[in-house]
Amino acid sequence: MSVHESLPAGCEPACHGCRHRHLTLEASLAQKQRYLERVLAGWQDRLAPVRSPGAASRYGYRDRVTLNARWDPGQGWRFGLMRRDELIPIPDCPVHTRRVNGLLGLLRERLPPGTALPLAYVHVAGAQATLIVKSKSADPALFDAVIEGLGSSGMGGVWLHCHPSAGRKLFARSGWQRLWGESESSCHGGLVHGPTSFQQLLPALHAQTLQAAAQHLAPRDGDAVLDLYCGLGASLRTWTGAGAATLGIELGGDAVDCARRNAPGAVVLRGTCVQRLPQVREWWRRPFATRLVYVNPPRSGLEPELQSAIAEDLRPARLAYLSCSAGTLARDLASFEVAGYAVDGLMPYDFFPGTHHVECLALLSRREALPPRDH
Repeated sequence: MSVHESLPAGCEPACHGCRHRHLTLEASLAQKQRYLERVLAGWQDRLAPVRSPGAASRYGYRDRVTLNARWDPGQGWRFGLMRRDELIPIPDCPVHTRRVNGLLGLLRERLPPGTALPLAYVHVAGAQATLIVKSKSADPALFDAVIEGLGSSGMGGVWLHCHPSAGRKLFARSGWQRLWGESESSCHGGLVHGPTSFQQLLPALHAQTLQAAAQHLAPRDGDAVLDLYCGLGASLRTWTGAGAATLGIELGGDAVDCARRNAPGAVVLRGTCVQRLPQVREWWRRPFATRLVYVNPPRSGLEPELQSAIAEDLRPARLAYLSCSAGTLARDLASFEVAGYAVDGLMPYDFFPGTHHVECLALLSRREALPPRDH
């Protein structure tokens, strides 16, 4: 039986975004499983099979994307991914939702030429889109033709963001102007989100991770849950819904504002997790029945200072760790084991079908005593 399948219409052969797009779903999952078994070899006996959303969800699922924008005098506006210094256009990517592809088509058709508009990026977060220009200012009238066509686009709000140094750092605090629609939208489960707040793809699969984390943490009335990198508050709402006192930490101001509204029973602080450790320690000293931690860090994993604080100082009874990098997860799990934690299970999830990426939920529990340190 072949492990390859024909590509759907719209796939750009040169695109490197979906490296598994030529594989069948079964072959892609098997390759991801083998990768996890290799990188997480020390815990292979606790590694579950990769959970998949199914073949029907392999396409049309990506509703959060950042694309480079380039003007070509012969071809007009092109949107896609960069490979070295070359733009790979993906005008009708089958992985994107209809809303994303519809917006890109509208921009290609109605934006003024690049000689008049230094558009650098298009960022879509659910129903909120941001057009990022590399200049201190831009005339909103340049977008009038686009705005006229947004009524049936499925978008809820479109922003202009003037950021002269946009690049690795996509957004700045100033330079924002709403061109059309509302300043926020609702996504799965009624969660409010803005133009920059992070959202997990595949809501049904994300709900499975939260359910698994909740079963492991088992928060109850009188318990405390510390939620680090809490995003727009989907996980916070899970813990407060169980009756637990909840403290969330998130860096992005847009996400913090949304998290406070999405989980009104939680305390949400803005800043890096390391910066907020003094407030975390003060809150942690309250008379809670059981102390629990949930983390969902970026690909770099937990900062060493933060990992040490959780494992050796805060020492929660149970920990759930949703990771998007098996390599940094392995590093952090090893450190937790040295500090006296047991890895009870590893549950992988295929949040990015068609790509080589795979996320993994690690479930840990504390042994009774902190092992003595070597001197």
